[in-house]
Amino acid sequence: MADQPSISAAAASPSAASPGAHESSPGAHEVPQQGELVAAPLPEGAEDEDDEGLGSDSDSALGDDAASSTNSITASILEYRTIQGRTYHSEKHNSSYFTPNDEQQLQSVDITHHYLSVLLGGKNFLTPISDNVEKVLDIGTGSGIWAIDFADQYPNAEIIGTDLSPTQPLWVPPNVKFELDDCTRPWTWAPDTFDFVHGRYLFGAIADWDELFRQAYRVVKPGGYAESCEADVVMLSDDGTVAPDSAIELFWNMLYREAGKKLGVTFQPIEDNVQVTAFEKAGFEDIQSHTYKFPVGGWPQDKTLQECGQYVQLTMLNDVEGYTLFLWNTVMGENAPGYQEFLAYMRKDLKNRRIHSYMKVRYVFGRKPKTSTTSTA
Repeated sequence: MADQPSISAAAASPSAASPGAHESSPGAHEVPQQGELVAAPLPEGAEDEDDEGLGSDSDSALGDDAASSTNSITASILEYRTIQGRTYHSEKHNSSYFTPNDEQQLQSVDITHHYLSVLLGGKNFLTPISDNVEKVLDIGTGSGIWAIDFADQYPNAEIIGTDLSPTQPLWVPPNVKFELDDCTRPWTWAPDTFDFVHGRYLFGAIADWDELFRQAYRVVKPGGYAESCEADVVMLSDDGTVAPDSAIELFWNMLYREAGKKLGVTFQPIEDNVQVTAFEKAGFEDIQSHTYKFPVGGWPQDKTLQECGQYVQLTMLNDVEGYTLFLWNTVMGENAPGYQEFLAYMRKDLKNRRIHSYMKVRYVFGRKPKTSTTSTA
């Protein structure tokens, strides 16, 4: 893998990893280290509102790169569910995924891809794969942006991206293709098919993480890798600026905590340590876990984290409704009053430079033993 610039040197945020994994790995394969997450001082007399060109819902810094792929797709697959004007994936799937699949949400998916790349100093994954990687699977590909970037970086590799909805672009590199698939159902690929299996931001969609990575282990070639990137989306602060009576706590954090209980999934995969545990149970070896804090807003003093936080803020302001509407109906009841009022307060909190909120993201990767014999089950 080509060398990439690393984030300014400092210790990455600690995480609770099990004995089979380690949080950092000295040696030939370097991973980005995170700058110190401290707030930059506000200019005297500065306003709370951060109005650096970030818009409200329906605004985006992106163009129309998320056009739906409708050719050769049966009408039944495109019969999306509609909730208060927002479309969600077809009910033909077992999963009840919480975000919409419309253009507005896909724009936020693309911005998310960018802020994670900024956080990692230009990298889109941490796994030390071979430059000669041949076949790659991206599960839960969303807008397809990770698969497309990977295909551009590795033009000799074949990349397959899967998702519940056909929302990827029509014009893509010749070495990438997209397929409709539900990763919570049995995978249909033959054992030992892929050199690299990648999954990102599947929180809220997976009830059985052990089974997910058992399937990933089965389809990875001996000596190949799997990588999981997941976030805890409950917002925290180290200085108490996320107050108990804030919209962040009473609305955003409440919805994600309570919806997880009702839906039987986790929105805090880091706190629950599902990634490392599942990798170990599946049989992966040389497991590494790397955890980062990513800010919400441009409040950090560190310039890289400041840029990352501005894009995190943008993805949320672009579609805070898309991240909360399904959860509100799940937790509070369909069309329960108060939603629009909370949205307004939430947007205000997101733009308040005196609130130093952040979330956490964890990258876990592991290698399938070179001598492994895979069951076809």
